[in-house]
Amino acid sequence: MTSNRLEAFSDGVLAIIITIMVLELVSPDQVTLESLIPIVPTIVSYFFSFIYIGIYWNNHHHLFQVTQKINGKILWSNLHLLFWLSLIPFSTTWIGENYMEAVPVALYGFILLMSAIAFYILQRTIIKSHKENFVLRKAVGTDSKGKLSIALYTFGLLISFLNTWAAIGIYIIVAIIWFIPDSRIEKNLDKTKKGVPPAK
Repeated sequence: MTSNRLEAFSDGVLAIIITIMVLELVSPDQVTLESLIPIVPTIVSYFFSFIYIGIYWNNHHHLFQVTQKINGKILWSNLHLLFWLSLIPFSTTWIGENYMEAVPVALYGFILLMSAIAFYILQRTIIKSHKENFVLRKAVGTDSKGKLSIALYTFGLLISFLNTWAAIGIYIIVAIIWFIPDSRIEKNLDKTKKGVPPAK
């Protein structure tokens, strides 16, 4: 089985997730700039959630750019990732309306944490389904970036019960870390095509 159908399905789900998020933005009744002030937190939460979805879409594309075969484990791991990402619109609206409350901020962090873990599982499942010289295995290495993200999400989730602003700041830091697309896969893929040994 090739990855084309899986990628098409995943792209469709991510597009729907973004659509749902933007539909949650309700325009104010009045036509003044002041009327926008109450919904600024919701707009900001949408902005960062859009970035998160974009990051996952980007990295998902890179992941399957090098994936040579698809099996049942990869399909279910991919669905596991999409499940957690599909919960982002709900948590985005809730945190936008209640960003000073611990539980909505913690839930947002929990969903981001589970999404990161799900992506890590998908990545490891793909690697285990291929041979030792698989380009992704060399490109990812120990995946310190992914592990750091999981650690930061966990810390942000825990600290949200003490300081919601600190937790939100940590979530933003992770987004900044991943905002620039991870080029490790592309670099190793290019080297493989040229006959150069992949970088560790």
